[in-house]
Amino acid sequence: MPFNSRSTLTALFAITLMPAAAFASSDDAWEAMRADVSVKCIEAAAGSIEMPVAVVDPFGSNSFGLALVSGKPKGADGKISQICVYNKQTKAVELGGELTDEMLAAPAK
Repeated sequence: MPFNSRSTLTALFAITLMPAAAFASSDDAWEAMRADVSVKCIEAAAGSIEMPVAVVDPFGSNSFGLALVSGKPKGADGKISQICVYNKQTKAVELGGELTDEMLAAPAK
Protein backbone atom coordinates (compact mmCIF):
# COMPACT_ATOMS: atom_id res chain seq x y z
CA MET A 1 0.00 0.00 0.00
CA PRO A 2 1.64 3.27 -1.06
CA PHE A 3 2.08 6.09 1.44
CA ASN A 4 -0.24 8.98 0.65
CA SER A 5 0.82 12.06 2.60
CA ARG A 6 -2.34 13.95 1.74
CA SER A 7 -4.55 11.19 3.18
CA THR A 8 -2.37 10.96 6.25
CA LEU A 9 -2.52 14.69 6.86
CA THR A 10 -6.29 14.70 6.37
CA ALA A 11 -6.70 11.86 8.86
CA LEU A 12 -4.43 13.53 11.42
CA PHE A 13 -6.32 16.81 11.04
CA ALA A 14 -9.67 15.05 11.56
CA ILE A 15 -8.38 13.23 14.64
CA THR A 16 -7.15 16.45 16.24
CA LEU A 17 -10.53 18.13 15.73
CA MET A 18 -12.63 15.36 17.27
CA PRO A 19 -11.80 16.14 20.94
CA ALA A 20 -12.51 19.84 20.35
CA ALA A 21 -15.91 19.06 18.86
CA ALA A 22 -16.77 16.73 21.75
CA PHE A 23 -15.61 19.34 24.28
CA ALA A 24 -17.70 22.07 22.65
CA SER A 25 -20.88 19.99 22.64
CA SER A 26 -20.21 19.05 26.26
CA ASP A 27 -19.87 22.74 27.19
CA ASP A 28 -23.12 23.45 25.35
CA ALA A 29 -24.88 20.61 27.18
CA TRP A 30 -23.67 21.86 30.58
CA GLU A 31 -24.78 25.41 29.76
CA ALA A 32 -28.21 24.17 28.67
CA MET A 33 -28.57 22.17 31.90
CA ARG A 34 -27.58 25.20 34.02
CA ALA A 35 -30.07 27.41 32.17
CA ASP A 36 -32.87 24.85 32.70
CA VAL A 37 -32.01 24.53 36.41
CA SER A 38 -32.13 28.32 36.78
CA VAL A 39 -35.46 28.74 34.97
CA LYS A 40 -37.20 25.86 36.72
CA CYS A 41 -35.89 26.76 40.19
CA ILE A 42 -36.94 30.40 39.78
CA GLU A 43 -40.40 29.30 38.62
CA ALA A 44 -40.74 26.97 41.61
CA ALA A 45 -39.69 29.66 44.08
CA ALA A 46 -41.92 32.38 42.59
CA GLY A 47 -44.75 31.33 44.89
CA SER A 48 -42.80 32.25 48.01
CA ILE A 49 -40.10 34.70 46.86
CA GLU A 50 -40.60 38.04 45.12
CA MET A 51 -38.29 38.33 42.08
CA PRO A 52 -36.21 35.25 42.96
CA VAL A 53 -32.59 34.98 41.80
CA ALA A 54 -30.88 31.61 41.35
CA VAL A 55 -27.20 30.79 41.80
CA VAL A 56 -26.64 27.48 40.04
CA ASP A 57 -23.91 25.01 40.99
CA PRO A 58 -21.95 24.68 37.72
CA PHE A 59 -22.21 20.88 37.54
CA GLY A 60 -24.38 19.71 40.45
CA SER A 61 -24.06 16.12 41.60
CA ASN A 62 -24.13 12.98 39.47
CA SER A 63 -27.94 12.86 39.53
CA PHE A 64 -29.04 16.37 40.43
CA GLY A 65 -28.62 19.98 39.41
CA LEU A 66 -28.41 22.26 42.44
CA ALA A 67 -29.17 25.92 42.98
CA LEU A 68 -29.65 28.41 45.78
CA VAL A 69 -32.66 30.65 45.12
CA SER A 70 -32.85 33.91 47.08
CA GLY A 71 -34.95 37.03 47.40
CA LYS A 72 -37.54 38.89 49.47
CA PRO A 73 -40.23 36.66 50.95
CA LYS A 74 -43.71 37.45 49.65
CA GLY A 75 -45.65 39.51 52.15
CA ALA A 76 -42.72 39.95 54.54
CA ASP A 77 -39.49 41.85 54.98
CA GLY A 78 -35.99 40.46 54.89
CA LYS A 79 -34.37 37.94 52.63
CA ILE A 80 -34.75 34.20 52.36
CA SER A 81 -33.03 31.48 50.38
CA GLN A 82 -34.18 28.02 49.35
CA ILE A 83 -32.13 25.09 48.11
CA CYS A 84 -33.46 23.84 44.79
CA VAL A 85 -32.81 20.29 43.61
CA TYR A 86 -33.27 19.47 39.91
CA ASN A 87 -33.51 15.84 38.82
CA LYS A 88 -31.28 15.54 35.74
CA GLN A 89 -33.31 12.62 34.35
CA THR A 90 -36.90 13.79 34.93
CA LYS A 91 -36.11 17.55 34.98
CA ALA A 92 -38.43 17.93 38.00
CA VAL A 93 -37.48 20.36 40.77
CA GLU A 94 -38.05 20.39 44.52
CA LEU A 95 -37.42 23.21 46.98
CA GLY A 96 -36.10 22.95 50.50
CA GLY A 97 -37.41 25.04 53.37
CA GLU A 98 -36.90 28.78 53.78
CA LEU A 99 -33.47 29.74 55.09
CA THR A 100 -33.04 33.22 56.54
CA ASP A 101 -29.86 35.28 56.25
CA GLU A 102 -29.37 34.71 59.98
CA MET A 103 -29.47 30.94 59.44
CA LEU A 104 -26.95 31.17 56.60
CA ALA A 105 -24.62 33.41 58.62
CA ALA A 106 -24.70 31.20 61.72
CA PRO A 107 -21.21 30.41 63.02
CA ALA A 108 -20.02 26.85 62.57
CA LYS A 109 -20.06 24.73 65.71
